[in-house]
Formats: sequence, structure tokens, C-alpha cells
Amino acid sequence: MAMTRSAEATPTRRPGPTAVAGLRRVLGGEVVGPADDGYDAHRRVWNGSIDRRPALIARCRGVDDVRAALRFGRDQQLPIAVRSGGHSFPGLSTCDDGLLIDLRQMGGIRVDPDARTAGAQAGVLLGELDSATQEHGLAVPAGIVSHTGLAGLTLGGGIGWIQRRYGLTVDSLLSADVVTADGEFVRASQDENADLFWGLRGGGGNFGIVTHFRFRLHPLGPQVMAGATFWPMEQAASVLRRHRDWLAGCPDELMTLVVQRLAPPLPVVPHELVGRPVIAVVACYAGDVEEGERVLRPMRDFGSPVLDLFASKPFLAHQQMFDPSFRHGCWYYVRSCDVAELSDDVIDVVVEHGRRISSPLSSIALWQMGGAVARVGEDETAFNGRGAGFTFNINGNTATADGFDEQRQWARDYWSALAPFHTSVYVNFLMEEGDARVREAYGEAKYQRLRTLKRKYDPANVFRINQNIRPD
Repeated sequence: MAMTRSAEATPTRRPGPTAVAGLRRVLGGEVVGPADDGYDAHRRVWNGSIDRRPALIARCRGVDDVRAALRFGRDQQLPIAVRSGGHSFPGLSTCDDGLLIDLRQMGGIRVDPDARTAGAQAGVLLGELDSATQEHGLAVPAGIVSHTGLAGLTLGGGIGWIQRRYGLTVDSLLSADVVTADGEFVRASQDENADLFWGLRGGGGNFGIVTHFRFRLHPLGPQVMAGATFWPMEQAASVLRRHRDWLAGCPDELMTLVVQRLAPPLPVVPHELVGRPVIAVVACYAGDVEEGERVLRPMRDFGSPVLDLFASKPFLAHQQMFDPSFRHGCWYYVRSCDVAELSDDVIDVVVEHGRRISSPLSSIALWQMGGAVARVGEDETAFNGRGAGFTFNINGNTATADGFDEQRQWARDYWSALAPFHTSVYVNFLMEEGDARVREAYGEAKYQRLRTLKRKYDPANVFRINQNIRPD
């Protein structure tokens, strides 16, 4: 994979031993360099196709460490990457020949069930937050893979299983603690640095390093009606049309993904089905379990399903359903777009390209949008595309480098076939696709507002290893 464009744009030099020794003295956490034990383990990110070698890794334990590391990186004129969970598809949570500020050790969580709020440090993973909040029958709307980093997901917007009832992750964000490019510590909320708070809710890591999030919590579970029904891929056209009709007027408690893939080798999948092309409707009903059973039944009973995995289950279990399909170290490539509706023409593209899946790890997930997501004003947050009907996530994946080029091309071809129907794109589903695609993710008016904010908080573009909003 290519180096990030931001790293390419900046000449770099290796920090000298005296400077590195100085950082080791002031950092409460660990400084790891190429010659140190554990360097290879610490430099790895989730996407195995990303193989970058930072000059140094600063494993921070708290805000003071973050400020010290940032000061060091600026003084040494190093490119600076920031990692929480390291789940960035294009590998924008690491860099070559720069400073990686690693927040994973900052994993504190505090839940106040009476106030229905939760505080979480920037190194927290979704599964860790879910475990803490579900003890009280509460949840933060978040993603669908439990080892995703909370910080990156939140700063891009945060779509997930309960978004249609409770909105995006950013819609539950109450405040964020931020270390800005000049090393200042500030808090952003509706009442404090409101312009920054607006930009953090969808604008990614462009404006500073968020060290702590405070969220509003919502009642959920702990049991939910959730799972998946699978049909042979040959029935894709009829399943998609049934799905479209079934969703008309559906309650906000229902959230669905349509998945195309080869049936995975999991214990719940019969041996004779493994490797066969299938289309599935995966869903979570964020409400009464019996009501969820009633709402889901018309879809589950349609056609000739080959496997039905819906059941009343802990929300925590459902949140881990996709974990085996997105393991650490596999090779991942994604193309994405929003579409207004699941029209017959869109369905034709889905049917045609779904039958071409050849890797056990390649898939598409067609996210249902709407509900509470669409009821937040488009200008209230930096997140764009609240009016989208569906979001495509097209994954061309392999276990190793073997066959990766072919799967990447399959994802590109699928995405290109959908081009007449593109409306926008979710910024967290972008690869490194250039400035024009970043602009598309926000729309021109919102992008210009974000540029103004960038000029205020990071005029030198210190935080540029991201889906970058350039200040100039």
C-alpha cells in the first residue's frame, strides 16, 4: 500500500538519540523505537495490507503524555499519526518515518447509570464500552465490530446497530477533551468551544487529539432480538425487493444490513453451506424482544432461506457477530457510497456484482439509514449525508497478499457500477482517495466551514495523516 499523501508531502528526519532520551524521561508511558523489543507488534494495525514503520511510537498513559509527545513531534518536525484502535481502513492511524502517538493504554471507562452518562478515554474499544454500559442495561450507539476503536469511529460520525433508534455516536456525544495542535488542553461541548464541538462530530482527527469522550446513554437490552437469515445468492433479486418493501414504514427500533458473501466457516453455519454464495438480512431490534420477533417474521419467512440465526440474545453477543469476518491482520480494501434508495437499477447492480464474489473474506454490507439519524438537522454536526437511504460498504478482502489485487479490483468495479446512484460517502469508509472525495464526504458548504475551523485550530496542518481538511 502507498504511503499516506501527507507523509509524502513532508521531508522527514530521524530524531537523534539525545532528543529520544529526553522524550523517554518525560513520558509516563513507553517510547518504542525500531531497535526496541515489541516494535513490530506495536507498529501493526488492524489492516494487514498496511505495513508502515514509524520512527518512534509514543505509548501514552494520559493527557500529559499526549502533550509531551505532540510537543516532541512538532519540535522534531516529524509527521504525526494518532492511533486509538488502529481500525482505519487506509491505515491513517500510523505512518512511515514519523511519530505514532498511541492512545491504546488510555482505556478508562466510567459509567453513571443514574445520570445515564459514560466517560471513556480515547484508547477504549467498542466492546469494552459496551461491556461496561450493558451491565446497567444502557448503551452508546456505536459500530458493529467490537474491536473497533471508539475514538476514530466517533470522530467520523459513528454508524451502528442502534442508530435508527438513538442516532449516530456523535448524536450522543456530550463533550470531548482535546489537545490542540499548539499543545493546549481544551474541552468542547455545546456550551464550551461550540465551534470545535461541531467539527469534532464528523470532522475526524483534523482539529486535535481527543483524549476523553463523555456520552449520553440510552436504555437497551441486555437481551435483543437479533441475528440473520440467509438465502442462496440466486435469490438475491427477489430478497432485495422483498427487503425494500418490508422496510417501508418500519419502526425506528429496526436496523438492518444486507450482506453478500460466501457463507463463512463458523460453528453456527452447516458444513454443506460453507463457501456457498449467499445473501443475508442481518438485523437488530432495539426494543421489546417479542415485538422484534413480530416485526422480523415477514422477512425471515420470505422465499427459501437456507439458514435462520435470529434469536433473543445479549446485545453484547450480537455486537461481536462480525468480529470473525474482520480479524486483525487480514488484508482489507473498501469502497463506499451512499444512495438515496434501493431502486430496481441499484438492485440490478447488487445482483450482478454479488455473484462475482470469490474470496471468503470479501463482502458487501448495505446499511439501512434513516430513523433518528435523519431527524438531526444536517447543519447541526459536521457529519454529512443524514438524508441517505442506504450506505454501501464494499469490502475486497483476503487473508494474505494472495489474491488481494483481484479482490480490490472487484470492489472498485462494484463501486463504479453504482456511480450513477452515488449521493455522498461516509468519511470512515474512505480509503486514500484524494481531496475531491473528502470534499464529497462533507459537501462543499460544510467542507468550507470545516476549513475555516481547521485554520483556527490547526493552521499548520499538524494533524494531516487523516482524511485531511487542508487549511490552505
